Amino acid sequence: MVCLGNICRSPLAEGILKSKLSQEFEIDSAGTGHWHEGEKPDSRSINVAKKFGVDITYQRARQIKIADLEYYDILYVMDKNNYDNVVALCKTDAQKQKVKLILDESSHTDKTVPDPYYGSEEDFIHVFHLLDDVCTVIAKKLSHG
Repeated sequence: MVCLGNICRSPLAEGILKSKLSQEFEIDSAGTGHWHEGEKPDSRSINVAKKFGVDITYQRARQIKIADLEYYDILYVMDKNNYDNVVALCKTDAQKQKVKLILDESSHTDKTVPDPYYGSEEDFIHVFHLLDDVCTVIAKKLSHG
């Protein structure tokens, strides 16, 4: 799961998907930027996740690494800018094929998970619900091969 700073959207996506899958799946998150490395997720993400029964307090922000492009089978990104930034890191077509907009897995016509950083609690709740819906679809796909 990849967003810009790895403190709002991608930590929520990581936590939500982990809550829907067994521990045999390795799920992580990262940001395309380095500004928040080592920090906990945004307190609003932590609070909204907790409100819906998901604990993300253990997560720490990190920047995506080139090694992630080889290590992970799929890299879900939150918006087109994140997509472009991650694809720019790719060295091979095989790596590029792993990068996907997360909402491509949903029926939503707008494929952008909005960044709630400058928004209200309602914006964080909206993002949680978007990610919860799409993570349900992803978890079903992953669980069935």
